[in-house]
Amino acid sequence: QVQLVESGGGLVQAGGSLRLSCAASGRTFSSYTMGWFRQAPGKEREFVVAISWRVGSTNYADSVKGRFAISRDNAKNTVYLQMNRLKPEDTAVYYCAASPSGALGPPTSPARYDYWGQGTQVTVSS
Repeated sequence: QVQLVESGGGLVQAGGSLRLSCAASGRTFSSYTMGWFRQAPGKEREFVVAISWRVGSTNYADSVKGRFAISRDNAKNTVYLQMNRLKPEDTAVYYCAASPSGALGPPTSPARYDYWGQGTQVTVSS
């Protein structure tokens, strides 16, 4: 069982930065792929980025490549999402998720993730 709690969301102007954190409980955190998804009003939940239990194996959505960076600290049971050069279209609720899959690379489908946080709002003003 893994429990996830996100933090770090807020309101920022376009071009600014935010850093999201996701604290996980559970002794097997290091064996899970950790992902970030987002959902804007009226839209489906979409994949943002994920990092597998093998450090260095990452997968980014094209829309955030070069602007967002994911990292994890297994000793602290925490995964981070550094978001730079934010755009108004990045506005959404951001969710942290954990998947037992990932041996072939971090999955991008929400269906592959078993555990979810409650979400944190990110609003980017123009």
